[in-house]
Amino acid sequence: MREDSDVAADYNEIFRLLTSGKPDNIQKLVDETHPADVLQAVQDIGDEDYRYLLVLPDDYLADVIDEAEDDDKYEILKVIDPGRIGSVLNRMSVDEIADLIRELEDDNKDAVVKSLLRGRTKTDVTKLLKYDEETAGGIMTTQFIAIYASNTVMRALNYLKTEVNAETSWYLYVVDKVTYKLMGVVSLRDLVMAPFDTLISDIMNDNVISVRTDLDQEAVARLFTKYGYAALPVVDENGRMVGIVTVDDVIDVINEEATEDIHRMGGIDKEEKIDGSVKDAVRSRLPWLVVNLATAILASSVIAKFNGTISQIVALSAVMTIISGMGGNAGTQSLTIVVRALSLNEIEKENGLRILGKEIVTGLINGLVIGALVSIIALFYDFNPWFGLISGVAMILNMLAAALAGYLIPIILEKVHVDPAIASSVFVTTVTDCLGFFFLLGLATIAMPHLR
Repeated sequence: MREDSDVAADYNEIFRLLTSGKPDNIQKLVDETHPADVLQAVQDIGDEDYRYLLVLPDDYLADVIDEAEDDDKYEILKVIDPGRIGSVLNRMSVDEIADLIRELEDDNKDAVVKSLLRGRTKTDVTKLLKYDEETAGGIMTTQFIAIYASNTVMRALNYLKTEVNAETSWYLYVVDKVTYKLMGVVSLRDLVMAPFDTLISDIMNDNVISVRTDLDQEAVARLFTKYGYAALPVVDENGRMVGIVTVDDVIDVINEEATEDIHRMGGIDKEEKIDGSVKDAVRSRLPWLVVNLATAILASSVIAKFNGTISQIVALSAVMTIISGMGGNAGTQSLTIVVRALSLNEIEKENGLRILGKEIVTGLINGLVIGALVSIIALFYDFNPWFGLISGVAMILNMLAAALAGYLIPIILEKVHVDPAIASSVFVTTVTDCLGFFFLLGLATIAMPHLR
């Protein structure tokens, strides 16, 4: 494995070749360097000045743009001469072009399709833009290889030699000659191993797994994870094959969905980027901070109800933060497991009660251990066994409440069609803060004669 310094040195060399102004160096770059590395070199060494890429030939520049994020694709296209943009676009993958066009303003989308795209690329991109971008239709490509069951192996191999517009040739999809309905799939390995006169119908696998165009992209990703395929065919409502989803697109989906869930659990807009503007960061974070302020006021109102108790037993103020903080941590643990399980469809009616029981027992055991430790700690604040007992019991109760809240709140939010990743953490923290204060201060009020 290369050290970071080696990677940086490679990017420096790539950037040197790119900016040398020598045709031989540019050709060497095209022949020996992956487009993703060229893009990274310009972003890291060239400070994202995409004009450096303009020396690349159109087909290689198209490959570089394919590797970029959607926002960066647009930035690269802005520096390309208008007379050259059409040539570059028509050499890009149709699914990448569709993703790029989706990022444009509505009034610019039709103009780009009509004026810059041509032929089959224009037709395919127009089809893709009809689908929701977070469905199988939205992430698929129409560049796949389809053959007929009546073909021989020899004819299919000859067809492969001429079919250069496919995303992948690992799988050949067998479709009906008239209806174009998906009938089966043949792997490239099976094709080259079979005698030339063998019919495709004799070697195809008719037990082919496909996805509908309207299937959510997360469900598509789960199928890839389950079966380990490199590609899956996509069919319309009539079973006609319209495209394929490839594993590289699914990796993007998995990263996108994981990032979205992490952002939402932190109360951050899914679109916020690390190198974004201050304005975008404030707009992303401020609304949830306001919501958190409201829940903090709710927790403080619980404390206000017991001001008399706190004024008589000052040591309570030291233990309060321990009770609420540990409850919040325990709730976050349960919440994280449940939200992730919901996103993967791992919680169902059959196992829901068992998982709830597991969380309760886990909360009780953790509560007993942490409660015992809190009791010992509380003794150092007040040197009163009753104070230690009350603190420990409050901790146990709050840990149980945290386990219940961490499980039930995301389940309830899912039932009412609210994304659990967005709102769960706010509600769970509110529950553990309010109940933690209530348990400790309430028990202290009841046991006041033993605490003075």
